[in-house]
Amino acid sequence: MIFNGGSSLCFFIPSFQTDLKKGDCFGMEEPGQLKRAAIDATAGAIAGGISRTVTSPLDVIKIRFQVQIEPTSSWALLRSNWSGTSKYTGMFQATKDIFREEGLAGFWRGNVPALLMVMPYTAIQFTVLHKFKTFAAGSSKTEDHVQLSPYLSYVSGALAGCAATVGSYPFDLLRTILASQGEPKVYPTMRSAFVDIVANRGFRGLYAGLSPTLVEIIPYAGLQFGTYDTFKRWSMAWNRYRAANSSLTDTENGLSSFQLFLCGLAAGTCAKLVCHPLDVVKKRFQIEGLPRHPRYGARVEHHAYRNMLHALRQILLLEGGAGLYKGIVPSTVKAAPAGAVTFVAYEYTSDWLESIWT
Repeated sequence: MIFNGGSSLCFFIPSFQTDLKKGDCFGMEEPGQLKRAAIDATAGAIAGGISRTVTSPLDVIKIRFQVQIEPTSSWALLRSNWSGTSKYTGMFQATKDIFREEGLAGFWRGNVPALLMVMPYTAIQFTVLHKFKTFAAGSSKTEDHVQLSPYLSYVSGALAGCAATVGSYPFDLLRTILASQGEPKVYPTMRSAFVDIVANRGFRGLYAGLSPTLVEIIPYAGLQFGTYDTFKRWSMAWNRYRAANSSLTDTENGLSSFQLFLCGLAAGTCAKLVCHPLDVVKKRFQIEGLPRHPRYGARVEHHAYRNMLHALRQILLLEGGAGLYKGIVPSTVKAAPAGAVTFVAYEYTSDWLESIWT
C-alpha cells in the first residue's frame, strides 16, 4: 500500500504499487532478500499481535455467537420455534453479560493462543507470498512483482494463506476453545485444553475444522483482491472526474493513502460477508464434543456433523439462514479497527526496523 511520505508499505504489498521508482518508496537502497524478508515478517508479526490484542473483545463476542446453537438475537428468538432461552441475544447484551460474569479479563480470553496463532501466521504468509511471487515473476525484485497479472497475485495469496493456516492452525483451535468456554472455566489453561484434546481426539483433533478453513481462504482471497481492484478503479475514476472539474494536477490525480485504505477495508468487508458461513462451520467443528457449562446453552455433540456440507445443511435446517451469520455484526465491526491498527503498527515498526538493520 502506498502511504504519503514514502512508507515502507510500498514493498510490503507489492500489488498495490504504482509506477514509482524504488527510491520513492524507501528513500534508501533496498536491503538484501533475507534482511527484507526478516523486516517484513517481524513487522507483520508485531502488527498482527497488536491488532489482535486491541480487537480481542470483538473477537470473543463473535466466537460466543458462532458457537451458540440457540438464536443470537431477540428478534430471531421470537420468530423461531425454539422452546428454550438464549444466553446471548445481542452484541450489547453479550458485552454486559461477559463483563458481569467474567470481568474485564473475559474479553481477552484465549488471547495468548490467538497471539501464538496470528504472529507465525503473518510471518509464514508474507514469507511464502514473496517466494511464490518470486517464482512466478522469475525475479526477487519488487518492481518485477508489480507486473504480475491479478490472477497470479490471487493464486500466490491463496497458496500463502493455505500454508500459513496449516502452520498455525492448532493455536487457532485452542484460541476458539478458550474464548468460547466462559465461566466457570472448563479448561483453566491452554496446556490443559491441549492435553484434553490430544487425549480424546488424538493429534488429528488439533486440526478439527481445517477443511472449511482452507476452503474459506480461496474465495476470501479472490473476493478481496477482485473487489479491491474494483473499488480502486472506481476511486481513480472519481479522482479523474474531480481533476477535470478542478485545478488538480496530474500528480494529484492518483489514489491517496486514505483512499487505498478505504478500498482495502471495503474489499475485506465484502469478502467477510460472503465467507462468514464457512467461519461459523469451522468454529462448530473446533468445539465439537468438547465440554461446556450448561448456562451457555446446548453444546455441539461429538460427530454432530459428518463433513462440511452436512454441517451447512444442519445449521440451515435447525437454525435457519441466520445461523450461518451468527457473529457477523462484531466480526464486521472488528474489521475497521483491526485494519487501522495493523497498517499503522506495521508502518511504524517497519520503518523502525529498517533504521536499525539497514
